[in-house]
Amino acid sequence: MLYARDIALLATPIGTIRIEGDDAVVHRIVIDPGLATPQSATAAAVGRAAEQIVAWFDGTLAHFDLTLAMPGTPRGAELRDGLVQVGYGHTVTYGVLAQRLNSSARAIGQLCARNPFPIVVPCHRVLASGLRDNYSAGEGLITKRWLLDHEARHGGRHDGHDRHS
Repeated sequence: MLYARDIALLATPIGTIRIEGDDAVVHRIVIDPGLATPQSATAAAVGRAAEQIVAWFDGTLAHFDLTLAMPGTPRGAELRDGLVQVGYGHTVTYGVLAQRLNSSARAIGQLCARNPFPIVVPCHRVLASGLRDNYSAGEGLITKRWLLDHEARHGGRHDGHDRHS
């Protein structure tokens, strides 16, 4: 049975965060560099996500505890869980994360590019080993840099090196 999704809109320093979901699950988070009028949600999972994302932006939350829609495959779930394990303020290269997860750097790149939960599933913490880097949410690399700098300002360590053991 398909139910209508509830939506919350949050005004943040990187634009509007749109959270979609229902009482049980967050289905999607979108970073829109434009500004929209903030909107509260009535669905429980969306409300929890909004509260936690606001706390993350305030610098008082480093780890999310949300129920997210499941990836399409068990392997997708494994890869997403591995990405979530990259700690607050830490970074890792695509290659190192791929090695950790017994995958390929290309698969990790696709995981990050298709991530329906930016910030919560921290693809911004994955860096290219060379000079070329990407970020598919918000305003791309400007947004990625802001997210990494934010974590560094609030107690995380970001120096371009993997510090997650």
